[in-house]
Amino acid sequence: MKLKLEQLKKEAHTRLADFLARAEKAPLEAQEKFRELEAQFLGRKGELAVVLKDLKGLSDDLRREYGELANNVKKELEASFLEISQKIKSKTPSAEKIDVTLPGEKVAKGSLHPMTIVQREIETLFSSLGFMVLDGPELESDYFNFEALNVAPHHPARDMQDTFYIDQKNSKGEYDLLMRTQTSPMQVRAMKKYGAPLRAIIPGRCFRSEATDARHEHTFYQLEGIIIDKKINFSQMKGVLDLVGKRLYGEETKLKMRPKFYPFVEPGSNGEYTCFLCGGKGCRVCKNTGWLEIVGCGLIHPEVLRAGGIDPEEYSGFAFGFGLNRLVMLKYGIDDIRVFNGGDIRFLEQF
Repeated sequence: MKLKLEQLKKEAHTRLADFLARAEKAPLEAQEKFRELEAQFLGRKGELAVVLKDLKGLSDDLRREYGELANNVKKELEASFLEISQKIKSKTPSAEKIDVTLPGEKVAKGSLHPMTIVQREIETLFSSLGFMVLDGPELESDYFNFEALNVAPHHPARDMQDTFYIDQKNSKGEYDLLMRTQTSPMQVRAMKKYGAPLRAIIPGRCFRSEATDARHEHTFYQLEGIIIDKKINFSQMKGVLDLVGKRLYGEETKLKMRPKFYPFVEPGSNGEYTCFLCGGKGCRVCKNTGWLEIVGCGLIHPEVLRAGGIDPEEYSGFAFGFGLNRLVMLKYGIDDIRVFNGGDIRFLEQF
């Protein structure tokens, strides 16, 4: 037993001395090999542990004598391994050190979504005209989404919008929560909060149960605008929309308005701008008409003003709405609305 311990100690010291000589040349590689060497001699299944198992077969006196010798050998080897380990670490380059002379890594920059780009352009335009930029809830009540906008529960105008209702009834047993189908509910909410006079735009996300294709999507963006003041009329609305068209598409842009029914305005109109691609001559984008249907608008219905707590005998106003997705598609020549929510990095990296 004594001879085995002496031989083990001698072999361990020899291997350590040889290892240290080689570790001087490659300190990083030496760390992994050092752990293997330490496990070979001092591990739970190492050579010293194998020798110590033989103590069980000895008498009490011999077990006490050789046990003390074995512990001394173990302590000596542990001290030797610790010393070598510290020497290796002192020669290993620190991972935290930075070589400032090395070329840096190029950090890839992201880009804004095209919807965000166009929305910010429009917000900047209307902010310069004195409009507030408001936001509203996407989970809306039936009252604000329909009834306050002059659309009664059984009004046929509700068929114009396929709606996502929430599967939750109120105290009357009615489904009265829905994902808003338009940004128009914020008209009444803004009137209730700010009163009149009022000038604001409301960009935001809307939801409809659409059959998805290249032109229709269940989730899309609109931008609503309202002006309420005394003696507001149709010609003032046309003047504002004419200015918007020139700012968006150039000074040569012209505006054409034609009647259109919307339950929350009276009278209602569709605004068409001369095609910015062909200058009104006719092309594929405008279907050879020379005009692009961009905005829905009209004078705010008296019932909507009353729902917002504003006296229609004293104040009047107009509202207009853009489909932001359509504006972006026209501006960048995008032919499929589904790419906006697709998350395809190849599409997004173009902007």
